[in-house]
Amino acid sequence: MATTQTSDASFEQDVLKSDKPVLVDFWAEWCGPCKQLGPILEDLAAERSDITVTKLNIDDNPQKPVEFGVRGIPTIMLFKDGQLQATKVGLMPKGDLNKWIDDAIA
Repeated sequence: MATTQTSDASFEQDVLKSDKPVLVDFWAEWCGPCKQLGPILEDLAAERSDITVTKLNIDDNPQKPVEFGVRGIPTIMLFKDGQLQATKVGLMPKGDLNKWIDDAIA
């Protein structure tokens, strides 16, 4: 499965009410590290059926980044059962990202 897109309007349904953990990538088109993280997240979305990977463009959707205190991008947040479980800021290798996800949803 590929990454999906979420928005301020659909965030509650897409993320908070999801029946499985959701990794949210807060990103922007102009962000170099965000562009580097994109293919890693696509790989994760294709390889892991236990989570949903979704992206939220902060320029198009300013409400949720403010609500969740996003100060730098890329910021990734992992939600489970409607609750924020973990947050990471910056680019990280795929192996580290997988371990971070496993630790957060364990």
